[in-house]
Amino acid sequence: MQLHSRSFQDGERIPGRLAFCVPDADSHVALSDNLNPHLVWSGAPEGTRSFALICHDPDVPSRGDDVNQEGREVPADLPRVDFYHWLLLDIPAGQSEIAEGGHSAGVSARGKSGPDAPQGLRHGINDYTGWFAGDAAMAGDYYGYDGPCPPWNDSLEHRYVFTVYALDVAALPVDGVLTPANIVAALDGHVLASASLSGRYTLNPRLL
Repeated sequence: MQLHSRSFQDGERIPGRLAFCVPDADSHVALSDNLNPHLVWSGAPEGTRSFALICHDPDVPSRGDDVNQEGREVPADLPRVDFYHWLLLDIPAGQSEIAEGGHSAGVSARGKSGPDAPQGLRHGINDYTGWFAGDAAMAGDYYGYDGPCPPWNDSLEHRYVFTVYALDVAALPVDGVLTPANIVAALDGHVLASASLSGRYTLNPRLL
């Protein structure tokens, strides 16, 4: 399979309109357009009954001691963990493209609703749900796409990996709530093929 985007090229920097936040000279970050990217795929194998789409950032700091702290940077050698930005399920086998902004346009405080997505699809809960859990103004279940917003003082430029999976089921059987962990576990044994592309993003002025 192959996966491409007209919103950004594989390995290149993701444009700010696709991000949750953009750099701001006064407050470090400002909310952005938060548009989901355009994606198009081809080469699905025979027997494909649906697709699933997942976007994750594998470069999130495993500890928050230095995150967004004035006068400090998150060290590059700090162990990193996954952060899931988008989980879209039950894409019909006859579909091979997603329009830019078709599933997200703007930041929604307390998260976008779900799991129902346009055209009978399902959105999973992304990891902003946990990130904002202690924030009275932003806490909620964040379904669907929410774009990059890495720490503004991270010494690493983050990678954002978009992967489309061709599945042998028309609807992915997820055990429990549509969390990243439950969805990833449900993929086991149902993936016929997959394709990925990645973009880069940073809010650190030193790296821009």
